[in-house]
Amino acid sequence: MTVLEITGLSARAGETVLLDDVSLSLEPGRVLVVLGASGTGKTTLGLAATGQARPGITLSGSVMLAGAPLLNRTASELRRARAGVVGHLPQQPSAVLDPVRRCGPVLAELAALRHHGRAARLAAARAALAESGLEQTLWRRFPHQLSGGQQQRMALATTLVNRPRVLVLDEPTSGLDAANRAVLTARLTELSRAGTALLVLTHDLTLARALDGDVAELRDHRLEPSTTIPDPVPFDGPPPTPSSPVLVVRGLTVRAGRTTLVEDFDLELAAGSRTTLTGVSGAGKTTLARALAGLTPPSAGTIEIDGVPLPRLARRRTRAQLRAIQYVHQDSRASFDEFRDVLDQVADTARLLRGLDRADARLEATEILWCLGIDAADRRPGQLSGGQLQRCAVARALLAHPTVLICDEVTSALDAANRARLLEVLATEAKLRGTALLMISHEDASAPFAIRMPESPG
Repeated sequence: MTVLEITGLSARAGETVLLDDVSLSLEPGRVLVVLGASGTGKTTLGLAATGQARPGITLSGSVMLAGAPLLNRTASELRRARAGVVGHLPQQPSAVLDPVRRCGPVLAELAALRHHGRAARLAAARAALAESGLEQTLWRRFPHQLSGGQQQRMALATTLVNRPRVLVLDEPTSGLDAANRAVLTARLTELSRAGTALLVLTHDLTLARALDGDVAELRDHRLEPSTTIPDPVPFDGPPPTPSSPVLVVRGLTVRAGRTTLVEDFDLELAAGSRTTLTGVSGAGKTTLARALAGLTPPSAGTIEIDGVPLPRLARRRTRAQLRAIQYVHQDSRASFDEFRDVLDQVADTARLLRGLDRADARLEATEILWCLGIDAADRRPGQLSGGQLQRCAVARALLAHPTVLICDEVTSALDAANRARLLEVLATEAKLRGTALLMISHEDASAPFAIRMPESPG
């Protein structure tokens, strides 16, 4: 029996075609991996498979879930049709995690859709945590107290808690280190063998090979079968010539209550250097980045730019100091105002931090976005893919002409070609302007020099 059948699906944002006559079907246990460059419509397809669409996007065609139509249904009808049948893991985990509620109780509440009785709900919620590779100690934490990888796995737990018959997974490995990617891959393989149908939308070629399912590719808004998985495009580039450090960090420590998130961390970055900071999920990489940017105050330690100590909080830094350290957050969609055009938001950096007028700022923004393969930034964030927004977030930071640019998992939603393009632009920026790049990543290949954070002492 087919559990998900999509026929003649099209998606449009005004006159712009996002998907054109897409059809697919999933039977119990089938794995379909959909590849495609950033902006080809993978996220739109994933949402449509659950009967949803981003604002401004209209769907046509047919989406049938276990025999029930999903398109053109009321919100209550859609909830009933999907409950316990389909689970959706979005590209940005913040979309499904409640920022003001602790994670465990939310999981237990979700479990009530299928599990009756308090004991059964709690057992299902705790099992979902374990199956997602999370420790039970995270039960009482809020989403903002989790690392990016932990948020990704917590979002996965929300999809697993009710044992759905179909799982739609949009870039499920984007926030995970190699060890946790392997755990997730093994878990997805177990689910498919147990009869769960998987629709996996990804640019992760390693995941695509490991799942050993059918492969299709979104190309020119259409879904085409694929018999081979392409090799990734490598990033090559010689390391810069060492020079005196522009950023010096000594003894940086960050605590949240009694929990130590980063302890006694030292770092030096030279002008034009390209450094990758790696570490397991939860090691404190993002916390360190936020502390350097003045978004999370350190408990101890110093941060100096060109020999000048920086205030701990961004709001106490001068405009020149704000320009000096730019931070690209790993949740790119959450960093944009959903009600304003992306181009204006990218240009704001040059206007507010460098004093350019609006026309010149928009011109610079358009040029750097074009270099990154973005030619439709005059739209609102909801009309761009996750990969496009990642590149827009990088462009916004580059327009400050920073001394130090911190990029937190900025290639997680990119296919191999666009990843190479982005890294080439960053390498050029480091060479021409002397910008020191700190790339936070689970991969070591994006920079000539890599340092590894120890596991969080907390």
